[in-house]
Amino acid sequence: MVHDTFAVICKGLAPPTPLADGFCFGEGPRWFEGLLWFSDMLGEAVHTSDIRGSLTTVPLPGHSPSGLGFRPDGCLLIVSAEDRMVLRYDGETVLPLADLSELAPANLGDMVVDDSGRAYIGSQAFEGGAILRLDPGNHATVVANDLDFPNGMVITPDRRTLIVAESMGRRLTAFTIDPDGSLSDRRVFADKLDGPPDGIALDAEGGVWTAMTLTHQFERITEGGEVTDRIDIGDRVAIACALGGPERRTLFLLSSTDAYPKRLVGTRLSRLDAVRVDVPGAGLP
Repeated sequence: MVHDTFAVICKGLAPPTPLADGFCFGEGPRWFEGLLWFSDMLGEAVHTSDIRGSLTTVPLPGHSPSGLGFRPDGCLLIVSAEDRMVLRYDGETVLPLADLSELAPANLGDMVVDDSGRAYIGSQAFEGGAILRLDPGNHATVVANDLDFPNGMVITPDRRTLIVAESMGRRLTAFTIDPDGSLSDRRVFADKLDGPPDGIALDAEGGVWTAMTLTHQFERITEGGEVTDRIDIGDRVAIACALGGPERRTLFLLSSTDAYPKRLVGTRLSRLDAVRVDVPGAGLP
């Protein structure tokens, strides 16, 4: 049974609605064609949920799925974190697509896929983390270095800026996306955050909804670091979020009972909730 433990909602948002539970560690939520897709890292699966919370499952035995993203042809790319691979799901079959182990300094994490099918993937070293780009022809290259545990990523509506959460740096960092897909002009979007940021989602006014793991909150942060909204989730841990649903005005919230996935092996304590927000989602994913 799902229980609502959300404690504080700022700026007049209604309390989030519990949608689903019973999975191990939800990550990487993405809204696509009327469904929320998200990884269950320790449950070795990808789940989908409709707006009412009805779940379906794509089993991934032997893999630890993390970041998700859709290419223009509708195929789902799945980051397999521990073996540092990218998988491809065409709606029927899951197949290996690219082995990134020679490029990645640490396990893989979140991912964002652009309109041309280029995938930007974080390699989550606590220091010396990297962003890798996997091109439509499945050639991979490193496009950013020296990140402090790169996590959630979004691309702005004009497709010119990538924003990444650096969890250990407690900041959001922006890059210019050059025409060839390389990243340049690294700069701080917001720093000295209340906690380590994990998954993020971008809205149409440039606000970034951010899962703050150790502060048990989801926060909306604008460039420069102002927090305009907070959703306090009590004793639960904020893991990731996505904007989707009708008009992209539904903020989906994934939470768990511990910030460290390995402590949750064998449990089914993660949860999916949703709340309607005033400013719709924008950009990618």
